[in-house]
Amino acid sequence: MRRVRTTARLAAALVAATPAIAVVIAGAEVAVRAPGDTAGMARTEPVLQTFDLAESGMRLASARSGTAPRAAGLAREASTPRTAELARRTTAPFSLVGVTWADPDSEPKGAIEVRTRRLGADTWSSWRLLETDNPDASDGGPGVRGSSDPLWVGPSDGVQARMIATGGAALPTGLRVDLINPDAPETEQPVRMAPAAESHEAAAAARSGETTTMAGRDGTGRKGKRPKTGRGSDNPGKAADEPVVLPVRPVPRLVTRAGWGADEAIVKEPPMYTGAVHIVFVHHTASGNGYDCAESASIVRGIERFHVKSKGWNDIGYNFLVDKCGRIFEGRAGGVHRSVLGAHTLGFNANASAVAVIGDYRSAPIPAAARASVAQLAAYKLGAWSNPPLGKVGLVSGGSDRFPAGRTALLNRISGHRDTGRTECPGNALYGQLTAIRAAAGAAPAGLRMRGVNGAAVYDGKYYTRGAAGPAWDLSTPTRMMDRFEVLVDGRLSAAAPSGHRQAAVRLEPGEHKVTVKAVHLSGKVATAAAEVVVDPVAPEFGESPLVTLREGAVGVSAPIRLGWAATDTSGLKSVRVRGAVSENLSGGTRRFAGTARLGDPSTWAVTATDRAGNSASTTVTRTAVLSTEAGATRTGTWRTVRDQRYLGGEAVAGSTAGASLTWTFTGTSAAVVASRTAASGRVRIYVDGEFQGIVDLRSANERHGQAVWTRSWRGSATHTVRVQAEGSTGRPSVVLDGLVYLR
Repeated sequence: MRRVRTTARLAAALVAATPAIAVVIAGAEVAVRAPGDTAGMARTEPVLQTFDLAESGMRLASARSGTAPRAAGLAREASTPRTAELARRTTAPFSLVGVTWADPDSEPKGAIEVRTRRLGADTWSSWRLLETDNPDASDGGPGVRGSSDPLWVGPSDGVQARMIATGGAALPTGLRVDLINPDAPETEQPVRMAPAAESHEAAAAARSGETTTMAGRDGTGRKGKRPKTGRGSDNPGKAADEPVVLPVRPVPRLVTRAGWGADEAIVKEPPMYTGAVHIVFVHHTASGNGYDCAESASIVRGIERFHVKSKGWNDIGYNFLVDKCGRIFEGRAGGVHRSVLGAHTLGFNANASAVAVIGDYRSAPIPAAARASVAQLAAYKLGAWSNPPLGKVGLVSGGSDRFPAGRTALLNRISGHRDTGRTECPGNALYGQLTAIRAAAGAAPAGLRMRGVNGAAVYDGKYYTRGAAGPAWDLSTPTRMMDRFEVLVDGRLSAAAPSGHRQAAVRLEPGEHKVTVKAVHLSGKVATAAAEVVVDPVAPEFGESPLVTLREGAVGVSAPIRLGWAATDTSGLKSVRVRGAVSENLSGGTRRFAGTARLGDPSTWAVTATDRAGNSASTTVTRTAVLSTEAGATRTGTWRTVRDQRYLGGEAVAGSTAGASLTWTFTGTSAAVVASRTAASGRVRIYVDGEFQGIVDLRSANERHGQAVWTRSWRGSATHTVRVQAEGSTGRPSVVLDGLVYLR
């Protein structure tokens, strides 16, 4: 055993000392140089550097010469593992390293490890194992190579690699280390690609006369038909029968190929398209987790160049990539909203989309931000084709190491790479999170509720408006998971709003309506919330002018009055505002208001009624309160003048003889008898236009003077006669009269 190890070390030393050939591809140029040519490295910034892994280890001379080996030699050769090594060497700058081999259908039987030296440092990293269980996912073709997953190591300028085959297995032919510099200058003169053939579905749609909305990276493929609508519009100025156009299906916020610096010149063929996306495969890049998210664009560039320049593919294999911070990157070219044929899942690339999470998630779960982005992408791609993310689908394999060609595999709509191939991808930890990703991608909108209706007032659970209404809503589902919102009036589409909006505008016809907000998830699932909306464009009506009447109470510089009105409305009154000597805001159910009118001056009151929809109507009335003193009355019987500042004008008359009376004649709409109330006051009899009206007892425990003790009102103004007669009550016959107040 010691001899074998010694021989291996000697062989490794020989390899290190031998000027093995390294191929450097700088942009579109290919240069061949010796690996020790550091001056050449200083002059260039190559995109790709390749170094052969030379086979080392003990070999029997008889095996090389073709003579029969001794039995002992055969035993030693069988027990000696085949190894290939690349000795430590200085290189041009690179950040991504992988190992490739000639046959894309072969899988190395053994471990491939690399170690690197950070740029500008003297120390080397520990040995790191490359993941090699992912078979070539392309359809093959000239120049396609098998490969490990690439490893992100950050800016470096030194590499060492080794492979040890297990079980006596042979080493892959053409084994080499590939170093990618994603920050090397991009190739000039991008290749212009001719348009690719459309999918069968798109071609059929074109033949049938349907148009497909293609809005570049902001489009989704939602068909451009305008749905039939009923009354209403998303713009109050539109005609009621104008059709509503649904918002464009939102594309997840992402870094475009131009944004991450894709080298379009190395993509030689136009993209190919398949049919509806039935499944989304989740991968991890196995490129390591020790990166900063500021490096993500460089990592994606490195993966693109590794896939194209090292593996021989036409473009980056994944349709999308997501970094650990949740940022989404556009992958393979062709349109994020379209069904682009990728190279990601052997035997199942057609009618599928793939998202790769940047990093190694065999033991570390992806962060919540990345998980949310994967769910969003899955819902976006599957929902666009009305395929439920929580469902399953049977797909016919094109041939993989798990499902032979022609066999149907029953798969979750969101599956891991390992579900179709014998691979660790996307890692145990990430694979365990797929249940939560499916739940988020396939959920219905949650927590949808009507927040109100802008331009409308709520009463008893209903909203009242004059016509224009703006239903407003809230929900707990993040905006990134939403497709759109639709507003239906009595079951018919009337408006639509993009996923980020939380209100819309509709114009409704008079009457009562059911306004429903339908929230549409990217997955296609919906939730609804509804409100009853009453449209009332008609203002309240006053049947008659307000009625102003005198009421009982103290008379001084002003007389107490009561204002009454009658207003009707189909939807009910919300409020009433009275403006006069003072202003008052009253509830809609109020029909009377108590106030005062200054004696001798015209008083005007304005009454404004507002209904629940916000319509208003106003009316006014003007009256003058006039005082006719006792001196202006016609007297019968015995009355004496009494003087006190508590009486109106400082004087009043007192009488105690039964039948003594005071009579006033006036023209007006309301009248009030003014008298004093004391503990010794008696009673009086009231007559209007000769007709007896009743008896008023002026007795009161609290002495009060200048009181309106009796009133009478009429709708119209007319001439009336009021006579007040002392009754001569036993034990308290005296009464004090202070005049008559009337309104004209």
